[in-house]
Amino acid sequence: MSQVRRRSVETQFGTLCLVEEAGAIVKLDWGVSGATDPSEVLDHAEVQMLAYNLGELEQFDLPLYVKGTAFQREVCDAISAIPFGYTRTYGEIAKDLGVPAQAVGQACGGNPIAIIIPCHRVMGAKGLTGFSGAGGVETKVALLRHEGAAGLLI
Repeated sequence: MSQVRRRSVETQFGTLCLVEEAGAIVKLDWGVSGATDPSEVLDHAEVQMLAYNLGELEQFDLPLYVKGTAFQREVCDAISAIPFGYTRTYGEIAKDLGVPAQAVGQACGGNPIAIIIPCHRVMGAKGLTGFSGAGGVETKVALLRHEGAAGLLI
C-alpha cells in the first residue's frame, strides 16, 4: 500500500490541500491538511498552484490519477482539455462522449482534483451551475474571473 502525502497551500480561493499517492496527485480538497509531507510531486504541485494563484500559470503539468470508473476518468480528461479562460457545457462534452449530459454533470461533480482538473470551466446549457468545491458557485465564479472567463457569466 502506497503512502498518502498531503500539503496545504494558501490561495485566494481558500486553503487547498493537495493529496499525493504513488507519485500522482489524487485529490484536491479545501482545508488545512495539518501536514507538510516531503514529496517531490507535492513540491511541484505547490509551486504550480501558487503560480496559478498569481496568474502566472494557465495549465498544470502534474502527474494525476483519478480514482473512479473509466467513465469518470474519461470525463476528467475531457474537462482537462478545456483551455484556460474558456468554458464548455455539460451538453457539449456529453455529445463528444456520446452520453447524456446528466452523466457528465455527475462525473464533473465527482471530480476529485478540482482546479487542476478544471471542472469550474464546465457550465450548464443556461449558464452557471453548481461547483463541488468549498464556497460553491461563488468559488466557481472567482475561478472563472481569475481566468478571464467571467464575461461569459454576464
